[in-house]
Amino acid sequence: MRYLYKLILKILGWKVMEPPVPEPKCIILGVPHTSGWDFVISFLYYNSLGKTAYVMVKKSFFIWPLGPIVKAMGGIPVDRSRGASITLQMINEFKSRDYMHLAIAPEGTRKPTEKWKAGFHTIAKAANVPVYLGYFDWGKKEVGRGEKFEITDDVHADLKRIRKWYKDKGVIGKHPKNFTTGRDLE
Repeated sequence: MRYLYKLILKILGWKVMEPPVPEPKCIILGVPHTSGWDFVISFLYYNSLGKTAYVMVKKSFFIWPLGPIVKAMGGIPVDRSRGASITLQMINEFKSRDYMHLAIAPEGTRKPTEKWKAGFHTIAKAANVPVYLGYFDWGKKEVGRGEKFEITDDVHADLKRIRKWYKDKGVIGKHPKNFTTGRDLE
């Protein structure tokens, strides 16, 4: 199947930039997140490498007939009701698995946003897993897992450094007007 995924990426004009993450557990940021197509490209990319990247999906999607499909595509059901902590759910998932490459969009939305979510940082610290700066650049049609990012205890400073990395890389979202690296970089 991985050759089929490679072929589809090639037909769509995408270039794979890096091999999969070498560690068995990690968080891969998915930036810029401006379209539902970002999931499709990242899914094709990671599966073309013979790996699975997991994503958080509302548990309401895990009903027949959609549930088995979402799970097969790497979906992990999360409970967002009554104050359930998604962060704690993901920490527990990391603890219960031998392999887990979790893809997270720190923007938290496909719309323009100045404030990125820091849940990935909390999860990475608590689960003791590395963070990679994954990207899908619609301008260059390049997709990759990016470089390993060393997180610190200073969430704000780390977010600022991460957003600067993406700004300096010059990645472009499918809908460029919906991608911002934040005011604190100006």
